[in-house]
Amino acid sequence: MPRISYVNGRYVPHADAMVHIEDRGYQFADGVYEVCEIRHGYIVDITRHLDRLNRSLGELRIDWPMSRQAMIHVIRETARRNMVRNGLFYLQVTRGVARRDHVFPAEGTRPSLVITAKSTDPAIIAKKNANGIKAITVPDNRWDRVDIKTVGLLSNALVRQQAKEAGAQEAIYVDANGCVKEGAATNVWIVDADGTLITRPAEHGILRGITRTTLMDVAVKLDLRIVERNFTVAEMLAAREVFITAATSICFPVVSINGQTIANGHPGTISQNIREAFFDVAEKIAI
Repeated sequence: MPRISYVNGRYVPHADAMVHIEDRGYQFADGVYEVCEIRHGYIVDITRHLDRLNRSLGELRIDWPMSRQAMIHVIRETARRNMVRNGLFYLQVTRGVARRDHVFPAEGTRPSLVITAKSTDPAIIAKKNANGIKAITVPDNRWDRVDIKTVGLLSNALVRQQAKEAGAQEAIYVDANGCVKEGAATNVWIVDADGTLITRPAEHGILRGITRTTLMDVAVKLDLRIVERNFTVAEMLAAREVFITAATSICFPVVSINGQTIANGHPGTISQNIREAFFDVAEKIAI
């Protein structure tokens, strides 16, 4: 069945979907996005994703392209038209189409909205969870406002390619003080010898991941202790467990970083327990 995408008010065949060449997302990366998991026919954590979208739009002074309820309807309809039961939807809002100029376009310029949905293979994710993944560390060279989920992802794409060429699946950004920040598309967690979960504070310098936030609710259910503080690469390499979180993968164990084995080189039990409990705790709405 051909994929269907939503583009500025119309459901169109994915192969024919297009935006204007002077859309500011294309010209300036002047836009924001969200990616949300669809699992067993349910959209996961949509309220928190749209809350973060609202914050991102506000920080960039971009208007909502439609009401929140209308957007939820379009998301669900896009997922239905693509018959997605396990997969994701991608949502992107830009400042709209206008003659190329660095300053904002005239008042009244309509934001552009694109929504796509696609199925993914749960077996691939299950294999990564069973085997764990590899990562590398890289210096953070991004702009300062990484707390906004913008479409400006050139650095992220470059370091992900660097990871791939090194035989790894994720690149972990490190600040000038040698402390871990976040992955190119993930938040990073470690588990210390006492079983405490440690992750960098999200007030500044990293994106406040939605999966990261819901994981904190899961930790309460599992009676796990969480500490938000900076931690070094050396501390990460010596950790009992390392794992990364993101909407489409939930919780991937990291078994090797920069070629160095983490703990015994196998996925740990804490990340496994979190992953198994996650869907029961997360918000779910039927497609």
